[in-house]
Amino acid sequence: MAKIKHSVATRKRKKKLLKKTKGFWGDRSKQYQQASRALMHALVYAYRDRRNKKREFRRLWIARINAACRSAGITYSKFMNGLKKAKITLDRKVLADLAVKDSHAFKKLVDLIKK
Repeated sequence: MAKIKHSVATRKRKKKLLKKTKGFWGDRSKQYQQASRALMHALVYAYRDRRNKKREFRRLWIARINAACRSAGITYSKFMNGLKKAKITLDRKVLADLAVKDSHAFKKLVDLIKK
């Protein structure tokens, strides 16, 4: 019986990994072992940062809403509480977009809440 060689499968596996590390700096995109380590790191960062991105955007939206509220003479917490009491269900993403792009509509919301 002939000896089984793995060279085709090994080459395919290594080429697939090196293709994923294309654009990495120096030997991290050329040498298999370096590339393997670099890719593992990159995948860990990608997993972590998919979750962190949600937190960061929420913080940004809150900061924008807060700034717009204070310029209209109300605090962020009173504004959000007023939205809840008025049964206005707009999420922070939409509110932040309103605050930045359509300040007139945002001022109307604030006036509605103040009443």
